[in-house]
Amino acid sequence: MPGRRSSGATTATTGTAVPAARVTIAEIAREAGVSAPTVSKVLNGHDQVAPETRARVLELLEQHNYLRRRARPKKTIGLVDLVIREVDSLWACEVMQGVQSAAAEHGAEVVMTAAHGTTVDTRRWLDNVATRGSDGIILAVTDLTPAQRKQVDSLDIPLAVVDPVGSPDAAVPTVGATNWQGGMAATQHLIDLGHRRIGILRGHEDALCARARLDGYRAALERAGIEVDPALQQPGDFYYTTGFSGMRELLALADPPTAVFASSDLMALGAYEAIRQAGLRVAADVSIVGFDDVPNAAWASPPLTTVRQPLREMAALAARIVLLGADAVLPGPTLRMELATRLVVRESTGAAPGMPAA
Repeated sequence: MPGRRSSGATTATTGTAVPAARVTIAEIAREAGVSAPTVSKVLNGHDQVAPETRARVLELLEQHNYLRRRARPKKTIGLVDLVIREVDSLWACEVMQGVQSAAAEHGAEVVMTAAHGTTVDTRRWLDNVATRGSDGIILAVTDLTPAQRKQVDSLDIPLAVVDPVGSPDAAVPTVGATNWQGGMAATQHLIDLGHRRIGILRGHEDALCARARLDGYRAALERAGIEVDPALQQPGDFYYTTGFSGMRELLALADPPTAVFASSDLMALGAYEAIRQAGLRVAADVSIVGFDDVPNAAWASPPLTTVRQPLREMAALAARIVLLGADAVLPGPTLRMELATRLVVRESTGAAPGMPAA
């Protein structure tokens, strides 16, 4: 076709191959006047495509010498797409290891995409998913736009969510943790030690898990008859830097807290450094509780009291859901699973000033 690029075309004079940029599914779709998911269905042998449309798409694929991926036997070889907010933390490592271990059990491999935010914004991500013929998609503290979700539905690819960002779609299986109970247990532990000025370093405001932990914190204070003071609530994003800066803000208050609940272990470790730089001591002067129980929580100095959420188990369950089907994994008709959190008491918490040590 004049004016259109062709991969592997030959010249009229020499007959030698002329390399050209490889076209994408989206470009094939535009030429054929169909959607990218329709091209994907043709590539993967689905039969829900009209014969004339299939013929037109196949002709363009042949013309462009598109390297088509053969559909692979689902039960012998599989491919799972993991989309995760970030990859440079022990939290992410726990999730990735959980997905990989479950995928390996079923002979599947994992392709990972870093979203670098709570919404997947990689331009060609869905195009690549369709090309690979993935057997399932797992979202970890990330979300799809409505348009992306519609495309996933049209591709007929199973989807599961670990730690949903917002209110999850009723039709999508989700695996989370008991974040509200965890936030309440962390705060109640500090109350039981005699603390009354208890601060919180909040997680990312878009994350459902962060809001649930904040609500658990507030509920514990209210149940104990302690005022919920907005000045003791510092914004954050689960990362070290906001734990450090938020703790500095709390220590600068005229009446600073004697204890702080951090919404992630990484924020708790940032708080450690702010306390150290202020010439204070963790536990002796300011008690700290984290959330997650990633491996370095136990290695911190002092070892961190934290709320353990079973990240590997959560991620592995999500992988089994997309590989085996929700009906085979989840009990009864439920599409929502919350795995239990547990308070792990170490050495970063102590009695409030003026209270006898336990």
